[in-house]
Amino acid sequence: MTIMTTANDYGVVSEDATLTLERLLPGPIDRVWSYLVDSDLRRQWLAAGAMEEKVGAAVELVWRNDELTDPPGTRPDGMDEEHRMTCEVLECDAPRRLAISWGSTGGVTFTLREQGDEVLLTITHHRVTDPAVLLNVSAGWHAHVDVLEAKLRGTAATPHWDNFVRLRGEYAARLAG
Repeated sequence: MTIMTTANDYGVVSEDATLTLERLLPGPIDRVWSYLVDSDLRRQWLAAGAMEEKVGAAVELVWRNDELTDPPGTRPDGMDEEHRMTCEVLECDAPRRLAISWGSTGGVTFTLREQGDEVLLTITHHRVTDPAVLLNVSAGWHAHVDVLEAKLRGTAATPHWDNFVRLRGEYAARLAG
């Protein structure tokens, strides 16, 4: 497998501890949107969990990262086979914008914008003030979006955990510098 990461694929952290990650994906926009809101499609790159496309709706996200790629790679110490988190839909403007709460941070916003036959996905993870959490969030979003891009392009993704560990090292260097 070839890792095709470019400088533009990395997330950028702004002064208010907000990570912004952009990726150009094959469209159409409704297809990409479905990978955000449909549990069966979202579990293939991020986490399962039924989501009602309505402000105020609760969604329990269930991560099973060992199932994202075959092989999954080597799970790092401290990472469980399964992780769960209950979120709330804060904003929903299909198929362009979805915002959800996210644990102790300021939440996550997904924005989709058509660019010809492709779709620019922008993920903004707001106010991640704990440096250790910011490191895992940065590498995590990047690794998960790598899986999403591979799914949408019909290619094989790099083993998820190996990619996450590699990216965590790269983000540690980027965030320190």
